[in-house]
Amino acid sequence: MTELTRSSGIVLHPTSLPGPDGIGDLGPEAYRWVDFLDQTGCSIWQVLPLGPTGYRDSPYQCFSAFAGNPCLVSLTLLLDAGLLTAADLVGRPAFPLDQVDYGLVIEWKTRLLNKAFARFNKKPHKKLAESYTAFRHSQKNWLEDFALFMAIKEAQGGIAWGGWPVPLRKREAQALKAFSKAHAEDINRHAFLQFLFHQQWSNLKHYANQKGIQIMGDMPLYVAYDSSDCWSHPDLFTINKSGHLTTVAGVPPDYFSPTGQLWGNPLYRWPVHAGQGYSWWIARVRSALNLFDILRLDHFRGFAAYWEIKAGSETAEIGRWVKGPGAKLFKALEKSIQPLPVIAEDLGVITPDVTALRDKFHLPGMKILQFAFSGPDNAFLPHHYPQHCVAYTGTHDNDTSLGWYHTAPAREQDFCRRYLARTGDDIAWDFIRAVWGSVASIAIAPMQDLLNLDTSARMNYPSRPSGNWSWRFLPGSIEPALITRLREMNSLYDRLKRS
Repeated sequence: MTELTRSSGIVLHPTSLPGPDGIGDLGPEAYRWVDFLDQTGCSIWQVLPLGPTGYRDSPYQCFSAFAGNPCLVSLTLLLDAGLLTAADLVGRPAFPLDQVDYGLVIEWKTRLLNKAFARFNKKPHKKLAESYTAFRHSQKNWLEDFALFMAIKEAQGGIAWGGWPVPLRKREAQALKAFSKAHAEDINRHAFLQFLFHQQWSNLKHYANQKGIQIMGDMPLYVAYDSSDCWSHPDLFTINKSGHLTTVAGVPPDYFSPTGQLWGNPLYRWPVHAGQGYSWWIARVRSALNLFDILRLDHFRGFAAYWEIKAGSETAEIGRWVKGPGAKLFKALEKSIQPLPVIAEDLGVITPDVTALRDKFHLPGMKILQFAFSGPDNAFLPHHYPQHCVAYTGTHDNDTSLGWYHTAPAREQDFCRRYLARTGDDIAWDFIRAVWGSVASIAIAPMQDLLNLDTSARMNYPSRPSGNWSWRFLPGSIEPALITRLREMNSLYDRLKRS
């Protein structure tokens, strides 16, 4: 890990941006967002996973660990590129401004993206066609499997691959060859949508980097069962020969849930990964670092030891801790990828082996201020922070800081007010000031805290099955006063972006 410089950033998933098509995307509003970060002196934009969402629209349950979400592709930019016309956009639904209605968005954008592909396929622009060909070649290690997976899934009515006909489920060569021949255009379409996503994201990232802003991405430890990764490499996961799960991931009862969190993702067959020199992981991290400048490893403790739950369990209460790959994996990553700009999400049940693994590779951990107010010895209080860490007011899994304060026990509210020497009337910005003023190298807050929003703006409730990931901030929310206030905070605490 390279040394951290004193800086600040904001957590905002692109889906939460304003925009005309029901969901934030990689178009003009994303560029305005980068301009906002630049004006405030922030140098980090943290996003959630960018993959194509599946189960319950969660960015942590994607159809691929390598692909991008076509719903993030900007229709406005496709209009500018000549892949759509103004007539194509007639009849845009009346989308809500403050929430993502995923069903409505997916229906609308899928139809328009398919039109863009059809126009390209009928009369491809030479330069665009050359770029697409180069993309397919450079990304073939994952793209061909993914496009085939999505085409089969579409042909099978969207069901998970475990329910496909046996020849397709088991990737029998003749069955795949016959399907590929019969559905060549569908496979090409899914590959083209990936090209559009990666092209738009690459341009946006370049724009941010030119302004001195780095993008921090989020890599979930686990992949979704219903993914091209599991379908194409079942030997790497706890999946039997019939294509069914044997054990699944989660965490035991914790701060967020008295019955634990049953994620349901397949676990890794780590001895198989080790026998292959961790090549899948190296490819995954390298691919992620093509998208991001910094990578946050979600559920870092799972690399030291992970909670194994029998498939079919109703909760995560009954399971066992199993030793993870530990240092062997990170040595393989360091050998292949230099530098390795990684941050460890070291939250939850943290045991000495987790801390030792983090420190062995000099990885910064995370501190969450909302967890701090149980008493003066709490490690999440700013006076306990090490310099080599990333400090947050809260994360996407937490309530907003205002929401936390309103629902916290009276004892914690009282300690919070006394510790911060504040009345609590402006608690979100009190939290921002405390984190920004700490010695932590990087200070980060979710956009909801900058806007002083309550629980209604929460992004995710861990263990809640639905109603997550939909928050958007309203057009016009970024006012000059907000820019001035955040820039002043960065200036006061020596976190202004270096030119």
